Formats: sequence, structure tokens, C-alpha cells
Amino acid sequence: MAGASPHSRGVALIGCGSAQAEQVISNDQLGLRVETSDEWIRTRTGIGSRRVSSPQESLTDLATKAGNSALEMAGWSADTLDLVLLATSTPDDLFGSAPRVQAALGASHAVAFDLTAACSGFLFALVTASQYLRTGAMRRVLVIGADQLSRFVDWDDRRSCVLFGDGAGALALEASDGDGLHGFLLHSDGTRGGVLNLPALDTAAPLAGQAKHRQGGYRPIAMNGQEVYKFAVREVPAILQSLLDQCDIGPNEIDWLLLHQANQRILDAVADRFSIPHEKVLSNLAHYGNTSAATIPLVLDEAVRDGRIRRGHLLASSGFGAGLSWGAALLRWQGPA
Repeated sequence: MAGASPHSRGVALIGCGSAQAEQVISNDQLGLRVETSDEWIRTRTGIGSRRVSSPQESLTDLATKAGNSALEMAGWSADTLDLVLLATSTPDDLFGSAPRVQAALGASHAVAFDLTAACSGFLFALVTASQYLRTGAMRRVLVIGADQLSRFVDWDDRRSCVLFGDGAGALALEASDGDGLHGFLLHSDGTRGGVLNLPALDTAAPLAGQAKHRQGGYRPIAMNGQEVYKFAVREVPAILQSLLDQCDIGPNEIDWLLLHQANQRILDAVADRFSIPHEKVLSNLAHYGNTSAATIPLVLDEAVRDGRIRRGHLLASSGFGAGLSWGAALLRWQGPA
């Protein structure tokens, strides 16, 4: 790739952006559809409302808007990008939506592909992108996390429909002499994957003669909320502790906890485990719900733009979700102060 240097071994985080779906659906509005209430949802999840895409909004639209915002903050032209990496479980095209985003951005010199790891997707994509930068194979990368889970929610299932929303967030990464990625750990455990699924249809359809084929399509999201909660409050503190030990960094050195926005009780439990004040936990869950791969970059972008995150701040991040998959990364913000 043009501009890449075999001596560039660091990764700089220098720009971010986000995009939200148009429609705001409050807890009270959901109560008109299913038997629930604002109090019931808030006390169990911390969610007050969520964004739901209109029929006219595509995943590509959200991802492109977030990507353009990150490019603007970084001060980059799209044609200087080497890679557009889209973390999503809900592409507009099952063959991949990253090339559509690449075209919409005008990133004519970039390779583009999707990465699917559900709610861990953005963190997994960030780590993947960093490897191209560390080797010198690429110089500039745009990582986007975007999901439209509203397309696969059973809106008559009050256990799950209250949780999810739509959105996108993006991060601009550049090869650097310094390093904004101090360390990372990633894990997967397929033996526990049955507690959170967006399963394929198992419908058989006639083909020819006695032959049949499996009909394409997907059923709504299915989740065992109690098991997912237990998984998160056990594994997230454990992987963060392992990463802090690996990097010889104490919890008191962390400026912000940047966690996947699944449930406010999970965020608080992780903070309590490390004796980190709750005001150092980044959270926008109340306004957006769980936007899957978009949650981490979306809350990051808001905190950068409102001045909470400043240049040099150290962020302890963790993503976790379906697969089951989970990971952690220690990040140093090097973008605008």
C-alpha cells in the first residue's frame, strides 16, 4: 500500500464518528405493544429509549455517515484509506456491505470487507486492523461498527425487544511510531453459544423430485438473558484483570472504562470489581439500548466530542456477546484534545 512503512509498528487512534437511526422509541411506546413499563425496563437494564431505523435507512447509510464523521475528525481524504473494515452482524447484503460503504465514502484505493463477531465485533475488528498497521502493510484504516438489530427483533417478545437499537460508530487508525493499543486479549467459547443466537431458518423446501433444499432466512434473536448476564459479569472483569496484569497497569491508571453497552448493571458491576468510580464508566445505554457492534465506538465518539475523553487518556475497553465471544483492549486516545 502506498505510504506504508515496514518500520511502523505502532497504532494511533486519531479520529472517531457515529450515526444514530432516525426514530426514537421510548419505553412507554414499547408498553403500547407489549406488556412492559418504563420502570420495569429501566430498573433491569438502564435503558430509557432506543433508536430504530426507518424503512428508508440502510445499514450502509449509517456506516457511511459514521465513517465520514471519523474521516473529518482525522483530517483525512477517503482516497488515502488502505482498508475499510466493517464489523456487523446485520449487513444489507449477506455477501458483505463493506464494499458498498467503501464506494459511498469514496475510498477508491481501499480494500473492504466485513467481520462478524456480534457485540464483540468492533473490538475484534479494531485488533484485526491493528495487525495490518503493525506489519507496515497498511498506513490508514477505518474501522466501523454498525448494526440494525431491529430487523431481527421479535417485537412481541418483551424479554428481548426492550434491549436492542440501531446505530453505527467509526474509528480512524493510523500507523505510528507511538502506540495507542497497549495490549489486547480475545476469547471465544462455542460450547456456550446457545444462550444468544440469531439462528438460520431450518425450513426444508422442495427442489426437484424427492430432493429438498434448506430455505434461506433467519429467525428472530433468541436469548437467555440470565445466562448472558452471568457470563458478562464473570468473564469481563476476568479478562480485563488479565490484560492489566499483562501490561503492568493498575486500575487506578485507567481514565475511562469503555465497555460494550448491554446492561447498566453489567457496567456498574465491572467498575465495582476494580473500585473504579461509576463516573469513570462511559455509558449512553439509556438513550440507545444495545446497538451491538456499534456500542463501543458510538459512546467513544460522544465522549470525545463532549470533552470527557482528552488526548492521552487511557481507556480500558471490553466487548462481549454472541458466540460466545469476548475481548479486552487498552487504548490510548491520540486524536483531538
